[in-house]
Amino acid sequence: MPHVILKMVEGRSESQKQALAEALTKAVTASLGCGEDLVSVAIEDVADADWMARVYEPDIHQRRDTIYRMPGYGPKD
Repeated sequence: MPHVILKMVEGRSESQKQALAEALTKAVTASLGCGEDLVSVAIEDVADADWMARVYEPDIHQRRDTIYRMPGYGPKD
């Protein structure tokens, strides 16, 4: 039962979020061979100014062992 949590910088419309949730559901079902009824998708909006503290540090930097694709950005020194 896959549950996808997507965090992104705020500003997308509800219709964009719905389309993204559908696309993610299709990708999950195609990749894992499960039914759509087993997939759930959550989308969390994050303010751009809060991204590094609320997402990058706790979810990416501190959890590198769970990241299958690292972003091409990082903290500014």
